Amino acid sequence: MQGGTHILIVDDHREIRDLVSRALTKEGFRVSSAADGRAMRKVLADGRIDLILLDLMLPGEDGLSLCRALRAGSTIPIIMLTAKGDEIDRVIGLEMGADDYLPKPFGSRELIARIKAVLRRSRDKATETNADHRPKRYQFDRWQLDASTRELLRNDGVTVPLSTGEYDLLIAMVARPQHVLSRDQLLDLARGRAANAIDRSIDTQVSRLRKKLELDPTAPKIIKTVWGGGYTFTPAVKHE
Repeated sequence: MQGGTHILIVDDHREIRDLVSRALTKEGFRVSSAADGRAMRKVLADGRIDLILLDLMLPGEDGLSLCRALRAGSTIPIIMLTAKGDEIDRVIGLEMGADDYLPKPFGSRELIARIKAVLRRSRDKATETNADHRPKRYQFDRWQLDASTRELLRNDGVTVPLSTGEYDLLIAMVARPQHVLSRDQLLDLARGRAANAIDRSIDTQVSRLRKKLELDPTAPKIIKTVWGGGYTFTPAVKHE
């Protein structure tokens, strides 16, 4: 899978760049590195990059600013790296368009697993985007989900707002009704992943969706828990 995959490491600490570069090279990735935003832009201008590991705390332009600028004109997958553990920073990074978030210190195995997962999601997303037959609207229970406007409409005409994470999780579920989806599968399928307490992040999103979808969130009938397995979206889904 790694053959030809080009990773750009953007971090102002030479030791971190060298350590990560050795780990990724050993795994079969091509690696380039940059210490700041200017060097990052030069690497991007000189060749094709498949994924960027972007440190949050950089001299000059910080990682959040660079992430926002990248997202304005590029779909290159981005994994944010940071020594900060504050949830607000994670949320901001993801809302800026980062695909994942990994706090320092991290192990090489976890980093490589995250990289592979993000690259896989990126390819799947590109495939879905290019598919002309992808449904525009999904109908289930008393709801209609419009994929073009990202609106959730109740059968009494009320539009219920969804956060980015809630929408991505719901679209993953309605596209796979009556299937048991593990937390790992849902993390792969949905955006808005948190770096820490991954399982709880999915559980939190499910809880929020239940409050919006279910008549009684304490006895859910639309999104059911499969103990030891994950979740199942139970209603029949019609789409067009």
